[in-house]
Amino acid sequence: MSARAAARPGQLTAEALTHGELTVRGQVREASNAVLYCTVTHGDISGTCVYKPVAGERPLWDFPDGTLAQREVAAYELSRATGWDLVPTTVLRDGPYGQGMVQEWIEAAPEGAELLALVEGEEPGPGWKPVGFAEVGEGRTALLVHADDERLRRLAVLDAVINNGDRKGGHLLPADGGRLYAIDHGVTFNAEDKLRTLLWGWAGEPLTEEAREVLGRLATELEEGAPLAARLAGLITAAELAALRARVADLLRTGVHPRPGGDWPPIPWPPV
Repeated sequence: MSARAAARPGQLTAEALTHGELTVRGQVREASNAVLYCTVTHGDISGTCVYKPVAGERPLWDFPDGTLAQREVAAYELSRATGWDLVPTTVLRDGPYGQGMVQEWIEAAPEGAELLALVEGEEPGPGWKPVGFAEVGEGRTALLVHADDERLRRLAVLDAVINNGDRKGGHLLPADGGRLYAIDHGVTFNAEDKLRTLLWGWAGEPLTEEAREVLGRLATELEEGAPLAARLAGLITAAELAALRARVADLLRTGVHPRPGGDWPPIPWPPV
């Protein structure tokens, strides 16, 4: 038997993740739901991945039970449709503990650019966007900022489209080659506005020309009968798909990054 080649980050295909042999190697203990670290082998390719079985999902009051894995896959489908490819390859399949989400494991590059910081004062420095003030102990506060980075700005648009209710700093993975990946998209696509994120630095600012072009293309691909819409219809509810179309249309109409709403905490807790 020939030796299997280890897939480089970003190289595991959907076919390999869907049809490969999945072997559980460990568990990510700090996660709120069951997150299993696995290897997957398919033909002469091997790689590492995350497996989140539906059976390990904790019930949430505002999301239907047993749907977080499907939402993770839907987020990947939207990311792929934008052409930005911010979400690692993600599929829905059976595994050792039943059906679940399987996603390529991305190892953050240790030399990756800093994306979040706490700074003194009331204004961010050059190259940073303000988010808000945070308590840092002993009655002191500091300004939470994120990088004024085009990759983060694309992600802010994607999060607005998928209605991400939990964009934390720990979900950002700078990878080799200047790539940025984002993970943990289980609480997305709710029909009600639940956008909670650390990426508010562009709130109210005009969308880039690139973002407007992407949103225009998404509007077409989300029309009834289009392939993307058909794939999403198997992952989220009809009401959620209708709300997704409405969010894209609203972003195109306003032409600006959304501002925090008043009915929902705008920043997730804990933020990192």
